[in-house]
This record gives sequence, structure tokens and C-alpha cells, in this order.
Amino acid sequence: MIVLGIESSCDDTSVSVLEDGNILSVATNTQLEHIGFGGVIPEIASREHLRFFPAVLEKALKDAGKKPEEIDAIGVTYGPGLVGCLLVGVNFAKGLAFSLSVPVVPVNHIEAHISANFIEHHDIKYPFVVLVVSGGHTELIFVPEYGVYELIGKTRDDAAGECIDKVSKMLGLGFPGGRIIDELAAKGEKDFVNFPRGMRNSLDFSFSGLKTAVKYYIEKHDPEFIRSNISNIAASFLESVTDSLTEKLFRAVKKHKAKTVLLAGGVSANSLLRKKVSEFSVKKGITFHYPHPKYCTDNAAMVAMTAYKKIMKHGIGSYSLTSELDAVPFLKLSEKN
Repeated sequence: MIVLGIESSCDDTSVSVLEDGNILSVATNTQLEHIGFGGVIPEIASREHLRFFPAVLEKALKDAGKKPEEIDAIGVTYGPGLVGCLLVGVNFAKGLAFSLSVPVVPVNHIEAHISANFIEHHDIKYPFVVLVVSGGHTELIFVPEYGVYELIGKTRDDAAGECIDKVSKMLGLGFPGGRIIDELAAKGEKDFVNFPRGMRNSLDFSFSGLKTAVKYYIEKHDPEFIRSNISNIAASFLESVTDSLTEKLFRAVKKHKAKTVLLAGGVSANSLLRKKVSEFSVKKGITFHYPHPKYCTDNAAMVAMTAYKKIMKHGIGSYSLTSELDAVPFLKLSEKN
């Protein structure tokens, strides 16, 4: 079975080809137009998706060595995300599906991030706890079996990735900030500044206080001091972020007696976060899975994998050319997907 994945929830235009559970190709155009704005501009992102989808589709099919008429089903992200961006992807998928007479499989973006783990790890054992952490989402989810999701913790304000991007901008390091902060932190002293950890007695997260603390710290010191200690500040900041994430993740694993733990989302590529979860897992005898870095950020491979697993569970006959399918920008990960 050949499944085409389509992803356009934010600023990545991505198409992937999967055959029988194996990714054959993934082609992605990451929009650089937003860097100068310090964040994604929805209108620009939507127009760029519209402009690039045909070429990205052509490249994905060429790299996979497949023709459009060989596609059996199309999986597409329909939420959550930026509504204009989602609309472009959904309608592109529906138009393509209509022309090929194949069904469309609606895919939840959060579920897709979780499914990115299955691309290289086909035998993940249930139940597991997964930490989904990105620029727009920070959520703890308990998964007792495939397709069943229990939200057990979420951010009350900024997502972790959003906080990292904003602090990177405060420090004059640019956007996006994930990789820059990660690289600088590796060269700094984590105890240089004792930044706060929010909501320590809850499985929910809060990063707005940390963001404000960094802002006040920068304002309190002269620019030369900040420049001279940029690696130390980055290390101290990242230590606070990863402490908040891992403390709650470990508590959730213990509470639900899970023997498997997963990371998902763009921030799951962070080296310090992976190191802390790996050390905990080894110590507790827990299996730890995380996606390859290329599958951590938004990509269509995770969408294709999700669609494939849904077809395997429910049957391809459960899906059709859903003309009623629409973008749902605030889509929740339901108890059963």
C-alpha cells in the first residue's frame, strides 16, 4: 500500500511517500521569509504553501520512484495549526484525491508528531507516556493502546519551543532559536544563573515566568556582560526548561507505571532534553524512543505514517474522498482518534 502524506500546518510545505509502513521519500520546503520578522506570518505562509506544493509533490514522487496513479490513499494534516496554512494543504489533498479517485485520511498534527516515533521504531510497546514539545505545543499524554490518548498535562501559557524562540530573540540570537540555544548551552555553565522552574507541584507547564525572568536579567546587566556570558546564560536557561519538562515527565511515568517513554515535536531534538530522559530511562529500566531529528520538526513523513496506521487499524474502506473535510485550527487530540 502506498500512502501520500501532506503537511502544511505552519511554515513547512511537506509531502512524503510511504509504502507498506516504510518511508520512501520526504520533500520539504521550509520558508525562510519569516526569519526577518522573528516569527511566522500566517498570510505569507499560506501563500507560500500554495506556490510550492506542486513542486514539492513532484520531488517527493520522483525521489520515491512512484507515479501519482500508484497512490492508494492520501493523509493530510487538518489541525491544529494556522487556519490558512491548513486550508491550503487540506484542499490540495482533496483535489489530488479527487483526480486519483483515492480516499483522504484526516490526520491530527499532534498524533502525527507522536507517530514520528514509529518511522524507525516499529515495535513500540504500550502503554507509554509521551512528551510532545514544540513551538506551539507542550503536552504530556498517556497512551494505553494505539489511537487512545489521555491528556495528563499541558502548558498554561507559552509552549517550551515558543519560550526558547522568544528568549533567543531577547538575546539577539535570531529566529528560530532552538538549535542556536542548544549549541550555545553546550559550551556554558548551567548553574551560572538560577532561573525559575514553573508549577513544580503540577503536571501542567508554565514558561511565561521563566521568559520574564530572563528579560529582567538581561535588562539588569549591561550589553557587554550579556555578550561575554551568552553561553552561560543560554545554558542556565536551557537547564530550567529541560528541568521543567523532565521533572513532570518522570512523575507522569511513575504515576501511570509506564515502561516506555517517548519524545515528540521539534524541541525533542534538543540534545540536553534527550540526555536527561535517556539517563532516567537507563536508571529506571524504561525503554526510551525518540524520532530522528529530521522527523522532529513538521514533516509529511509523520503524517503518512499516521494515515497508514489508521488504515491498518480501521481499514481503507473507512475513509473516502471527504468533501466535508475542513481545517480545524484548534483541533484537540481526542480520547480516541
